[in-house]
Amino acid sequence: MADGTPRLYLVYLDADATPRAAPELAELAPGLYLVRSARSRSQVYHALKRRFAPRRLLVAPLDGDPKFKGMRPGALAWLRATRDRDA
Repeated sequence: MADGTPRLYLVYLDADATPRAAPELAELAPGLYLVRSARSRSQVYHALKRRFAPRRLLVAPLDGDPKFKGMRPGALAWLRATRDRDA
């Protein structure tokens, strides 16, 4: 899906690969992220793969907002803010 509509992805990266804070990225827990991007899953996957060269990488599209508990402070606020911004 690369129609320009932002989509939410669940991303797992090795603990060694730590992205810098970015508006389209929210860390849920060490190595676990939400990414909101208009790029396709493949484009997000390959961009992360090239940038961090992780041993393990998972990029999974989400059909809606996930339910979660006990994640990094601010993750829910980020989710709501990016959803409202892109609505």
